[in-house]
Amino acid sequence: MLEIRHLETIAALQEAGSLQEAAERLHVTQSALSHQIRDLEVRLKTPLLNRRTRPARLTTAGLRVLALAEEVLPRVRATERELQKLAAGRTGRLHLAIECHSCFQWLMPALDAFRRDWPEVALDLSAAFSFAPLPALVRGDLDVVVTSDPQPLEAISYLPLFRYELVLAVAKTSPLADLSYVEAAHLADQVLITYPVDRHRMDIFTAFLDPADVEPVAVRKAELTPIIAQLVASQRGVAALPNWALTEYMHQGWLHKCRLGINGVWRTLYAAVRSEDADADYLQAFMQTARKVCFKTLSGIKVADSAP
Repeated sequence: MLEIRHLETIAALQEAGSLQEAAERLHVTQSALSHQIRDLEVRLKTPLLNRRTRPARLTTAGLRVLALAEEVLPRVRATERELQKLAAGRTGRLHLAIECHSCFQWLMPALDAFRRDWPEVALDLSAAFSFAPLPALVRGDLDVVVTSDPQPLEAISYLPLFRYELVLAVAKTSPLADLSYVEAAHLADQVLITYPVDRHRMDIFTAFLDPADVEPVAVRKAELTPIIAQLVASQRGVAALPNWALTEYMHQGWLHKCRLGINGVWRTLYAAVRSEDADADYLQAFMQTARKVCFKTLSGIKVADSAP
C-alpha cells in the first residue's frame, strides 16, 4: 500500500514544516498534496497528520511512516545513483574464477592495474579447481571465468586472451631432453606430474595422450608450479605446462622443455562471460588491461584471432 511517493511526501512534510512548503518542494499544488495525504490515511485507516495544530504535526502513525522513509529513501537514491553509473559503464561487479593454476602469474598484476583505473568496480577472485565454474557463471554467481576449455553454452561468450604452447618439462639429464619433440608414446613409461585437476579438464590428456590412446605409467599431483618444477628437476617425473609458466625455471637452468608432437600443442586462453554482459565498458576495459599485462610479462604467447 505504501509507495515511494508517499514516503517522499511524509519526508518533505517533516523537512519543510508546512503543507505549502512541502508542496513546493514536491512540485505539486497544496491541494493535490492534501488530497494525496488524505487518500493515504484512508488506505492505512489511521490519520498521519494532526491538523488541529498550526502547523500540522505528524501523528504517531505519521512518525512511523517517517522512520521508514528515513531508512528507505537514502537506499533508493543510492541505488539510483549506482544504476546511473552502471548505465554509463563506470561501475559493476567483476567476480572472477580461474581454471588455470599458472594464471596467477599474470592475473594479479592485471587486476591491480584494472583496480587503479576502475575503482568503482567490485572485484573478487577465486580458484575454480573444486567446482564447475561455467554453470556458476550462467547463474550469475560469477562474472568471468578464465579457461582454456570452452564449452558450447548458449548464454556464454568466450573472449580470447592469448594463445600459448603447452610444452613438456623434463629434467636437464632426462633422455627426453635430447629429442627435438616428444611423441605420446614417449610418456608411456613416465610419471606425469599434474595439478590436482580432473583428467577431462587437462590439455595433456585431451589434446595429446588420449587421441594416441597412451597412458603414463603413473600420475602424481602437486598444487604449486614451483613444487612441480622441483619434482621434475629431481627426475621424479615430467609435467605439461604452458610455455610461459616455465620461463623463470628455464633461466635457473633446472629444466628442459620439449615440444609435444612435431607441430606442438597450442591452446587459447579465454575469458568466459555472459553474452549479455560482453559489451559492458568495464568488462571490455578489463580485457584490454589483461591482454596488455599478458603480452608485457609473458614470453612465448601469441595473439588469439577470434573466439571458438
